[in-house]
Amino acid sequence: MAVLHPLNEQQRDAVLHVDGPLLVIAGAGTGKTLTLASRVAHLVLAGADPQRILLLTFSRRAAQEMTHRAGRLLHQALGLQGHQGAPLLPWAGTFHSVGARLLREAAPRIGLPPDFSVIDRPDAEDLMNWVRQAQGLAHTDGARFPLKGTCLSIYSRAVNSRVPLEELLDAHWPWCANHAPALRGLFRAYVAAKQDQHLLDYDDLLLAWHEMQQASPELAAELAGRFDHVLVDEYQDTNPLQAAILHALAPQGRGLTVVGDDAQSIYSFRAAEVRNILDFPQQFTPAARIVTLARNYRATQPLLAAANAVMALAPERFEKALWSDLAEGDKPRLVSVLNEAAQARWVADEVLRLREGGLKLKSQAVLFRTATHSAPLELELARRRIPFVKFGGLKFLEAAHVKDLLSVLRWAQNPSCRLAGFRLLTMLPDIGPIRARRLLDQRALEGCTLEEMAHAMSQLALPGPAREALLPLCSLLATLRTPGAPWPDDVALAVAWLQPHLERLHDDHVVRLLDLQQLQRLAPGFSSRERFLTELTLDPPEATSDEAGVPLIDEDYLILSTLHSAKGQEWASVTLLNMVDGCLPSDLSTGSPVQLEEERRLLYVGMTRARRHLQLIVPQRFHVTQQRALGDRHLYAGRTRFIPDALLPLFEPDGPAERARASEAEAEALKGPPTMPPIDLRARLRSAW
Repeated sequence: MAVLHPLNEQQRDAVLHVDGPLLVIAGAGTGKTLTLASRVAHLVLAGADPQRILLLTFSRRAAQEMTHRAGRLLHQALGLQGHQGAPLLPWAGTFHSVGARLLREAAPRIGLPPDFSVIDRPDAEDLMNWVRQAQGLAHTDGARFPLKGTCLSIYSRAVNSRVPLEELLDAHWPWCANHAPALRGLFRAYVAAKQDQHLLDYDDLLLAWHEMQQASPELAAELAGRFDHVLVDEYQDTNPLQAAILHALAPQGRGLTVVGDDAQSIYSFRAAEVRNILDFPQQFTPAARIVTLARNYRATQPLLAAANAVMALAPERFEKALWSDLAEGDKPRLVSVLNEAAQARWVADEVLRLREGGLKLKSQAVLFRTATHSAPLELELARRRIPFVKFGGLKFLEAAHVKDLLSVLRWAQNPSCRLAGFRLLTMLPDIGPIRARRLLDQRALEGCTLEEMAHAMSQLALPGPAREALLPLCSLLATLRTPGAPWPDDVALAVAWLQPHLERLHDDHVVRLLDLQQLQRLAPGFSSRERFLTELTLDPPEATSDEAGVPLIDEDYLILSTLHSAKGQEWASVTLLNMVDGCLPSDLSTGSPVQLEEERRLLYVGMTRARRHLQLIVPQRFHVTQQRALGDRHLYAGRTRFIPDALLPLFEPDGPAERARASEAEAEALKGPPTMPPIDLRARLRSAW
């Protein structure tokens, strides 16, 4: 069968699995995407209805790539010329986007308004702050009350982890523990505000999906019977709520396939739970079948041997040793340097050396535990004029002009959305927060025609400039709310209305307009305004430069990234900064074995990003400022505990400190097991009594 030709034995085993639930442990670089796409194609060739296959991923791009690959494999298997596009898999997408679609369909049956809007995290923070202020929590006597971002983080983690609030606060926000009653009241008011404005946040999409399954056995059975096959990518990144949704979709595990790698579970701060994948096989009777993919197709064996050894020290894991046909290659280098300044100089020198050897800057990456760890390196790169891009800047939906455009479309789609209305009204001259709230309280702009809105405005005592600024907005809203208005003309009309306001409010209005025009070009790829708003909110580009282009003069540039952002990527050369205790593991993550093991997995993820060259830098000293009692001082650092001396033979030491330790480790290894003194067993037995 053509679908099976490019697969190795283990991949083929996963694709051909028939009975019961299946867990595919897919190590880094082992062809996970190809395997999952091949399984989809095989199911369709075996007679499965594509309309009854649910494919869940963690990004829209991953779903599109998986579907595209499955379509190409199907065309090859059927002997069709060319590739006519992916098979029709209408139920391929992220957990949140699929949840939004199911809730939209079921809205009349479950008490949700059909016109509900989905808001992103920044908008959810704004709404949380609105409620927080309305309840008088912004000015509390005594202990400080958490800010809006912290409040939303607590709320989100409580929803997704399904952990009681008091227990959650004790574990992760102990300084907020005394505020538990006030937080509970705040969250009730926050939920009420969302319901009043017909809004759902990210967490609601999962929570409402799960509640829909729990509230009605009939509806739960209907949803479970809708799909014959459920396939889940990156299962190690699921949270308890997502796991509960999946088990309700396939209670006996029939047709359920999950793919992931417990060694790459690094998102507990998003409530991801590594136990979901560790405990998966035993959650069914009989237990789920496990197929392990261990053949790595990108890295050399010496790099994999070191990564395997680091992960082998984990107390609980699925047994897996990555291997590669690329047996030749350098060991990863363990480089000791004096301090962070020396680290920055060493990295810059090495990057340029590799570039002179023919390795482009884009094929090299420098990774770090926390964004601030790269600050000295960024200064050194700038001094040497080495271009770089750092991942983790302003997110696309956090850009003010993008939020303005989405607010126009959202208020037209959902007139009850006070959040969008407030944002647009306060953009206008002579309309501040007080007047904006008064307009929203009187629902003056919720009409569907210009005449209705103009009449409502005439009843308000607004100054002339405010009235003049409001009229074009009223006209735009009336046009966008007209039934049957052609899509995607909405976006062009909204951009035209926003352009003079961008020119009035922003010095860089030309660049901001380019972003909006790019969104205008993306709009025809969505079937409706509602789908455009929902999909863009749930899975936006990472940053404005994703759509408008990376703003660099140089076409080649070095990649700087946090370890979390690097997951799923690969480069020919990878350098890991600050491989010392206190940085990795982070000093904030050594309080519990669970957190410590996630830090180990984070190192493993970083090491497995490299294909040919891997450098781990160990600064010996850190300059610490703002020590109130002692003044500035130096801290002496020790190599990360995840690379003990016993593993040093797997690394190439670079620098006097690491060479000395490596020599000692090799000498110990050559000695063999220590000789034991003779034991007088009879005397020991006598002394025991």
